[in-house]
Amino acid sequence: MDFKDKKVLICGMARSGIAAAEFLKRRGADVILQDVKEYDKLPEAPELEKKGIKIYAGANPDDIIEDMDLVVISPGVPRYDLACFKKADDKNIPIISEVELASWYVPCPIAAITGTNGKTTTTMLTGEILKKKYPNTATVGNIGLPIIHEVERLTKDDYISAEISSFQMESSYTFKPHICVVTNITPDHLNRHKTMECYVEMKEKVFAKQTPEDYTILNKNDDYCRKMAEKTKGRVLFFSSTEKLDEGIYLDGEDIILKWDGICEKVINVNDLKILGVHNYENVMAASAVGYLAGVSLEDIRQALKEFNGVEHHIEYVGTFHDVDYYNDSKGTNPEASVRAVLAMKKPIILIGGGMDKGSDFDMWVKEFDGRVKKLVLIGETADKIKECALKYGFTNMEKEPDFKSAVMNCIKSAEKGDCVLLSPACASWDMFKDFEQRGEIFKDIVRENA
Repeated sequence: MDFKDKKVLICGMARSGIAAAEFLKRRGADVILQDVKEYDKLPEAPELEKKGIKIYAGANPDDIIEDMDLVVISPGVPRYDLACFKKADDKNIPIISEVELASWYVPCPIAAITGTNGKTTTTMLTGEILKKKYPNTATVGNIGLPIIHEVERLTKDDYISAEISSFQMESSYTFKPHICVVTNITPDHLNRHKTMECYVEMKEKVFAKQTPEDYTILNKNDDYCRKMAEKTKGRVLFFSSTEKLDEGIYLDGEDIILKWDGICEKVINVNDLKILGVHNYENVMAASAVGYLAGVSLEDIRQALKEFNGVEHHIEYVGTFHDVDYYNDSKGTNPEASVRAVLAMKKPIILIGGGMDKGSDFDMWVKEFDGRVKKLVLIGETADKIKECALKYGFTNMEKEPDFKSAVMNCIKSAEKGDCVLLSPACASWDMFKDFEQRGEIFKDIVRENA
């Protein structure tokens, strides 16, 4: 698309919105970058204005959107909840995501990783594996660095490892990865997507444009993922942590085995990995499959797996103080993710839970407390909801704290030698923090200063 003198509205002044605005401005577009925050709450605004990007702050763009040639929305902007987007639809003005925009310009193959849990670890690990053969690999997407930020430096001989969220897929239509992964599907973001059916549909869009020359890697143990095998046109490779597969990649005792196109090879023994838990073995399987299908040798895959230290805010070891271990799992933003963190701990747990209410129920999480969690310290919007759920299952050792520091200090004081303190809230962070990264950083700072 020729953007010369086209009027483009970009909604949402976060990382992807800013990157898209700068990209389109370089292509001659007349760019307006909008955010509902007031101008003085947008520190990047003055520098962007110096580049010729107009700023529309403090309101939704109802009075300007009908004059646009294109609208690009950031993942955090709800596509179907705002009246301004209905106006654009009525005028047949295209509304796309930053991911969709970037895909028009990407010169190299994309490995796209989506799912409810495990996306970030799988994306990061996939990136490290791909770098063994494609040193200029870009690890991008919902992980933090927008795809559009990287497309201009890439060539046809490079590769992209991209974490893709359901929010990004809402307004993506032609996005086509050569290889995609769906790690698992459990209820999440239902406050945005309204129904489970809609949420699953957004995940399925990641492979909607694939052809038989492409690959779809799916979790054989997940009911939703198994059904996706019937919908994709890509060639399906399953992974499994519970059964040996006739074809695919699976866990056999403590070995990860790849059976594909006539080969049967041991990829790695899980004791050679630095990341913990069966859920991480599934991430390893998915990332290894991507690497193999992208042409990385098993020897190089194995080396990348051995070198991988894990992802910040994902069951991240913070330190041991006075014989108490501290772990930061701030990325545990839903019950399923936090179940995995609880199961990965080897010591009695003092657990911090709670945060913004995304409409999740907490039964599956609370059911894992018995024999594992000594004490639960609750914060945020969901504190009472979680407390009620815990009482239903007979778990009573709980305290609610009014702020985050008080919660962490409660845990530090409550922990005894041989315990572990785990931040894995099972909820989003936005009721108290900018994002889960900020929540995790503050947790680590409080622990290091006070434990």
